Amino acid sequence: MLTVIQRVSRAAVRVDGEVVGAIERGAMLLVAVERGDVEADAVATARKIAALRFFPGATPMDRTLAEVGGGVLVVSQFTLAGTLRKGRRPSFDGAELPERARALYEAVAAALRAEGLTVATGRFAAHMEVELVNDGPVTFLLRSVAGQVQ
Repeated sequence: MLTVIQRVSRAAVRVDGEVVGAIERGAMLLVAVERGDVEADAVATARKIAALRFFPGATPMDRTLAEVGGGVLVVSQFTLAGTLRKGRRPSFDGAELPERARALYEAVAAALRAEGLTVATGRFAAHMEVELVNDGPVTFLLRSVAGQVQ
């Protein structure tokens, strides 16, 4: 599972012009479910993000999402699982099949809620417009394989 984490001052996702998910201060997550990912990857991803100290406090990276009262906007992003090795078109052979990907994407959101965080989501498999203000900018790339963060 591959997740882009962006610290934001605000973020929103729209489908057909309608806001379907929005947060103020917090984290915007772009989540790609790759072939072979398991539920343990969703749980490990959520736990790592919930414990991550990437908001300013006594130091520039000192406080967690919960400590700053931050929300999380989780958006499915299968294109992160794409490769550009051959030709001029991306290959998405590494992306999980939609039914399985949906379940694991939803498991990430559920695991973040279980960590006590306020979570908004995009709409799986929809054409979405994502708007965000990256705070910092602060952006991290998180990979989980077989339930282990790498």
